[in-house]
Amino acid sequence: MAQTVPACQVPRKLYDVARNTGAHMSSGLATAGFRTAKYLVDEWFQNCYARYHQAFADLDQSEQQHHESRQLVAEAEALAQRTQQDSTKKVGERLKDMHCWKLELQRQVEELVAETDLLLAQKQRLERTLDATAVPFSIATDNLQCRERRQHPDLVRDCVEMELLKEADLIRNIQELLKRTMMQVVNQIRMNHEHKETCEMDWSDKVEACNIDEACCRYHNQSSDLQFYPHSAKFEESASTPETWAKFTQENLYRAERELLASVNLRKFVDCILQDTSEDLRLQCDAVNLAFGRRCEELEDARHKLEHHLRETLREIMDQEHNVAALKQAIRDKEAPLKVAQTRLYQRSHRPNVELCRDAVQFRLVSEVEELNLSLAALREKLLEAEQSLRNLEDTRMSLEKDIAVKTNSLFIDRQKCMAHRTRYPTVLQLAGYQ
Repeated sequence: MAQTVPACQVPRKLYDVARNTGAHMSSGLATAGFRTAKYLVDEWFQNCYARYHQAFADLDQSEQQHHESRQLVAEAEALAQRTQQDSTKKVGERLKDMHCWKLELQRQVEELVAETDLLLAQKQRLERTLDATAVPFSIATDNLQCRERRQHPDLVRDCVEMELLKEADLIRNIQELLKRTMMQVVNQIRMNHEHKETCEMDWSDKVEACNIDEACCRYHNQSSDLQFYPHSAKFEESASTPETWAKFTQENLYRAERELLASVNLRKFVDCILQDTSEDLRLQCDAVNLAFGRRCEELEDARHKLEHHLRETLREIMDQEHNVAALKQAIRDKEAPLKVAQTRLYQRSHRPNVELCRDAVQFRLVSEVEELNLSLAALREKLLEAEQSLRNLEDTRMSLEKDIAVKTNSLFIDRQKCMAHRTRYPTVLQLAGYQ
């Protein structure tokens, strides 16, 4: 750039003009006649020289100012071009910075939208899983209620009931866990939306600022829509600094990234919860089914044994009935010989005088009656025992038949009611929320 000399005021040259103060000067006495108001020739020349010098000085000063003005115009033009180019360059750099931040914000918004969609899918899985757990809970409670209809002595707190109670508690705990997790997911979705809107607002402001700066960057001296705005050069009190401007967007991105990471972790946590709960429910379902199977085998085995004892009891009852009948017949059969012996003794008691003798016949008849009475007593006692045994066998038969009916009822409840109902248990995919 050409060197310029700074403008300064040129000192004016001072001239000493001869004054008419001597004896021959015209400024003497006022009474000097025609010479009083006239100048001398020297004075005239001096006056002309003074005018010449003044004109020369003014001309020189004018030329100097003209030169300085041209120099100042050139400097102002160069300064205006330089500052305008620098401003245009700064605006371009600002546009690059805003474009970079705008891309970062746009990327963050897209990631938040994609992550929120994935989190919404997990929320739908949670809802489906929560709905699916209603079926196992109704099955477990229905099984417990059905088994309350078992009869004594099968109304016991067996392993099946313990597993069913454990299953009901597990389902309730899982439902509470799913509800708490659902609230966390809903809150995280809300936070994702809030930070997405914040980034979108920042992005929208930057888009608007980019449009304004791009329009400013396109302005030139020949633009038709230029106007004077005298007060536009003032800084707004609410205007941000480059540091606060960058920090604002950085904090928005940081908070959005933090929520994005929290959303990803929550989504993984939800996936683990759904997988673990579905596996736990299926494992508990298998444990209940296994307990039902074992209990049904025990009931079936007990019923078979009871039926075997019932058959043996019925056979023994039939034999005992024959025995009672035989004893009764034997008692009846002993009545005729006893009558014969007693009749003989009675008839022989009517023998006259000395003929009423205790002979061998008399002794034998007496002993015969005694022996027959002893036999009858033994037969009657045995008959009583046989009849009591028969009654005991009948009681046992009734008890066995009742117990078999109870076992049959228990098997019907466990197999036809409970286990048949458990075939509607949800699959692993349903419990995991995929269906």
